[in-house]
Order: sequence, then structure tokens, then C-alpha cells
Amino acid sequence: MASKTTGADVRLWWFSIVVYYLLLFASSVNAARSTPGSDSQEMKLSTPLRLQITDKQVVMENGFITVTLSNPNGGIAGIQCQGISNVLEYGLKETNRGYWDIMWSMPGTSTSNFDTLPATQFSVITADQNQIEVSFTKTYNPNDSSSVPMNFDKRYVMLPGRSGFYTYAIYDHPEGWPDVDIGETRLAVKLQRKLFNYMAISDEIQRVMPSDQDRSTGDPLDYKEAVLLTKPSNPSLKGEVDDKYQYSLENKDIKVHGWVCPNPHVGFWIITGGDEFRSGGPIKQDLTSHVGPTALSVFFSGHYAGNDYSISLRNGEAWKKVFGPVFIYLNSDQGTDPKSLWENAKQQMVLETKSWPYDFPMSEDYPSATQRGTVSGQLLIRDRYLSQQLMPAKSAYVGLAPPGLAGSWQEDVKGYQFWTQTDDNGYFKISAVRPGNYSLYGWAPGILGDYKYNVDVNINPGDEINLGELVFDPPRNGPTLWEIGIPDRKAAEFFVPDPAPKLMNYALLNHTEKYRQYGLWDRYTAVYPHEDLSYRVGQSDYRKDWFFAHVNRKVGDTYEPTTWRILFPLENVNATGTYTLQIALASSNFAKIQVWINSDPGTRMPGFTTSGNGRDNAIARHGSHGLYSLSSFEFPGNMVVNGENTIYLRQPRGGYRFNGAMYDYIRLEGPSY
Repeated sequence: MASKTTGADVRLWWFSIVVYYLLLFASSVNAARSTPGSDSQEMKLSTPLRLQITDKQVVMENGFITVTLSNPNGGIAGIQCQGISNVLEYGLKETNRGYWDIMWSMPGTSTSNFDTLPATQFSVITADQNQIEVSFTKTYNPNDSSSVPMNFDKRYVMLPGRSGFYTYAIYDHPEGWPDVDIGETRLAVKLQRKLFNYMAISDEIQRVMPSDQDRSTGDPLDYKEAVLLTKPSNPSLKGEVDDKYQYSLENKDIKVHGWVCPNPHVGFWIITGGDEFRSGGPIKQDLTSHVGPTALSVFFSGHYAGNDYSISLRNGEAWKKVFGPVFIYLNSDQGTDPKSLWENAKQQMVLETKSWPYDFPMSEDYPSATQRGTVSGQLLIRDRYLSQQLMPAKSAYVGLAPPGLAGSWQEDVKGYQFWTQTDDNGYFKISAVRPGNYSLYGWAPGILGDYKYNVDVNINPGDEINLGELVFDPPRNGPTLWEIGIPDRKAAEFFVPDPAPKLMNYALLNHTEKYRQYGLWDRYTAVYPHEDLSYRVGQSDYRKDWFFAHVNRKVGDTYEPTTWRILFPLENVNATGTYTLQIALASSNFAKIQVWINSDPGTRMPGFTTSGNGRDNAIARHGSHGLYSLSSFEFPGNMVVNGENTIYLRQPRGGYRFNGAMYDYIRLEGPSY
């Protein structure tokens, strides 16, 4: 049933749907999904679903939680759980506590608009003994210049016996509608400041967090997101740096994250069972949770990718996409250790992952498992300079994404993507693929370059497609003479310095991902105060002697370009042969790398320049990678000599601390044989 709700409808619409259950789930599932430590589990499992509607609110209950949604706006106004009347920040307007939002603009304008997508119509999709699903829609108004030329349908779903609720949304730009750019979209939830102070985003990164008030009294650093805590309410945090980008994760790892309230001991988590709706591939990085306390589900953004990473709809292009569902999960116990709630949330995440694709969304735009397909095969690597035999692509990432060139998936935002990893023999299986036309892409850690299957893959409902053996011929012209780094699309294996003593995040000290610390761009100057990096092949160790980011040197109040040197010996040079220099960049921010071979950079133009000139800003945002690029330079053997040779690498754009690049891998190849 469906209806608009007005003040006059209240008398007609006030109702409760009450259904009791004999059997909701098998006992093992009940135990896994339950709120740990609860003494009233059986009572909650037998509590009826209840839906109440007024002209201002829509309330869903299932015995575990009560969720209040603003009507007809569609914001999450309240979540009642375990004796907490509202886990959300009641000091904010109802519509600003939990909401979907976008950043959008009209083509040709320089101003982006932040829009929390306030809906204007409410309807009940279903409400029975099995499920409540409600819809809040926002429709484009061509007579309103502030209206996004797109339709939005925000859905909320409550199921029995589950300590949480689901939300998903359908974005629709029908054919012929005005052009528009969407730069970001996400779900944001703001929790009670006085209650939630412990954040967990992974097994390794969990901590007591500062408050937003602590940030407001701190000292701003090189950009607004980074603050030095000078007067925190918790004295143990004094002198720390807080920056939300220190808590970014890769798409493949953003499965569960959230916050814990110490008293009562309650956890709030955002769980992602499947991520087909995320863009940029499995290692695209984005925000998770941060000071607020705020929990996010970012569906796409330009973070670690650049301002051009957006949905650009032109010439009346039709586009529709379903984001989610994501699961908002709450748990509690009688203890005091937040890790117990974290472990329970991880168990719930495993259940959600096994249940993907879900069988409950009522939107026709979300296909069920039987309406999807499967693609399998084996990826092999052919590189005769590594092996005379085909080699299995171990732990390779293989995925389906919209058709394009090899590697184009990392810049795709519009379409769905489906990724998996191969086993030790290179076998893969991609399940639950939406019907559509895709290209099959891949890359393998330890192997240079991108793979793309030469035929598009068309998926129909119920398809089980086995592609058989697929052979990846990675970029290679000749034998390896020397190499620096590991071809894995990241710079994490290189030397990452300690942060400045007064600019640390204590929770990240001794962490394996040291690049998360603040201010490392200025640590290059501390390590190389006068002369630039010089790396000697055969003697230097890239783990100790190759700085993880090619950045500018700070000189007074300015930043000057830097020139790195690679010194290497050669024997038996083939003067008539062709040599190849492979340079893979893990990131680039307003930077290209100029290359000279045995030629002083001050005397002539560079022999080569890399293609990477992105704006991913990964250096400032504490990442080990942004957008990947590969440049291959062939040069005649008469440019090198027997004995010592030098390659100069210069990042020429000075004047700014964040201009720079990160190398993934560098390799010199000899003439083919």
C-alpha cells in the first residue's frame, strides 16, 4: 500500500501492525545475531513488529530497537536501544542526525551544493509479519533552481529478530533530464557526544577519541581537517593530532566500523554486506568513522582520486543506481571491554556478507540472487623472463566493471563493480553479478600492469559463465636489470619516517601503516635537509633508502622541487639495442616525474615525462596510494655506458607542500632476447 501523509491523514494512518512469531530463525542464527549478554533475548525475539505513523514521524520497532524517521523528510531522527532513549545527537535538528547526502553542481559552475536530500513524499512499501519497508522520495522540481535534476528514493527496512535496520537508496536520472555532476554521496550518522567516545575501524585501529569540542579548541594545522589537540577534555590526548583521513580504509576493508558507549555498554556499527555499489575498485580508499562522533558509509567521493572522480551526466544521459543496503547494527553486553562488542559486530558482518545479495529489498531495481549471474575462470601469467611456463596469478584481483580500457575501473563511478581474489592456482569465481554488460579486469600483486579480457562479458539472470584459462601478458620488453619496490600499486613498502615528535597520533605509533601519521611530507626535509635522495642499485635497500613520497623540500616558507638520483652499474652494454624504463606511480598530486638518463637536468630538457598528473591528494590524506599509472620509456643503448650510470627523477612543480608523487615500482629492462 502507498499513500502520501498529511496532517489530515493522522487519524486514518495511526495504526500498529502486530505479529508474533513461533519460529524466527534457527537457534544458531539467533545466537549469532543476538545482543550479547541480554537477559531478555527470548522476549525480544517474540516482540511484535510495530509501525506507527504521524504527520511528523514514522516509527519502526522490533523489540531490539526503535527507529524514528522524520516525515516526510526521511532523516533518521532517533534510535532507541538498551535503555538509551536516543543514541543520536539530540542537540541537532531531527533532520541532521542521520541522513543521506550528496555534493552536486551544474556543469559550468564552480560552486558545489551540499544536499541532504529532504524527501517530500512518504509511502509504506510493505508492512506485515515478515518485514517493514518504507520509502521517502524526493522528486526533481524543474521550477526550483536549487533542485537536483534527479529523483531519489530512500528506503528503510526493519526485519524481526535483528538488532538493527537496513537502509538503501535509488538514484534516478531519466533520459532527457538536465546535465548534472555528482561529486560525492554517502550516509552520515551523528551519535550522542556525551555517550560515544570509543571508535573501532579495524582490529588494529581502535581507540578512545577526542570530542568535536576538543578539536574546536585545538590548533589548526596545514589544512582544516588536521588539528593539534591543546586543551582536550581527556588530558591523555593532549599534544595529539586528530585528522579524519588517518582513519580511511580501502573499499575491500570497509565492512564494519563504528563506536562504543562505555555506560551503558552499547555499540553502534555500520556493516556492509556487499559493496557492488562502491566505485573505484577494491583498493579505493575512503572515510569511515571520525570525531563527532560520526559514522559514515561513503558510496563514492573524490578522496584519493581527485575532483574529476564524479558522476557527470551529459546530453540527457539516463542513469540509475542502487546504493546499499547497509546495515545499522547495535549491540550491548554487561561488560566494559569495547573489544567484545567489536568482535560481536564482526560476527554480524560475516552473517551479512553470507546473506548477500539480500532477499528482502522490495525495489525492482535490486535483483535477487536468482536474477543474477556468476563468472569463473583461471588467470595465468605469461612472462618468459620470469618463467618458461605459464604461471598462476596468485591472489590476483579480478573484477567485472563497466566496459573500458585496461585499468579504467579505477576511475569509474557510474556503474556497479564486482571483485574477488584468485586462489593459489589462479582460479576465481565472481558471484551475484547484476545483469548487464561488463569488461573483465585484473591485476596481480608482484606483477606489473593491468589485465583486461579481450571480450566483453554479458550477464543474464541465472548465467553461470566459465571463461576457462585467461592469459595475462604483463608489460615487458626485456629482462630485468634492476628493480626498486614491489609492483602492488602502493608505496607502503618504501621508507616511511617517524612523524615529528609533537605531531603524532598516539594510537598509530608502532603501527605497520606508518604513513597514516600527520605531516610526513615535511619529514623529507628532515631526512634530506641539503641534498636529495640518492639510491645506489646493488647497495641501497628500498625499504630504508627510498622515501615513500617524492615531495618538495621545505626551504624557509617555500617549497622547492627535488631531484632524485638512481645510480646503477651496467656491463656488456648493447649500444644498438633498446632498453626500457618502467615507472609505475601509486599516486600523483599536481605532479609529473621528469626523467633524464646520464644527462644533467640543468642542461637540457627531460628525455621522458610520466603520464601521471592526477589530483588524488593521497600525500596530504595519509594514504599509500591514489590513482595508479604506468609509463614505459624505450631508449637506445647508446644512452647508457659500461660502468656507472645515473637516472635523474625530478618532480618540477614546487611552491606547495602537497605537490608530489608516490612510486609503486621502477624497473630497468635490457634488450629483448
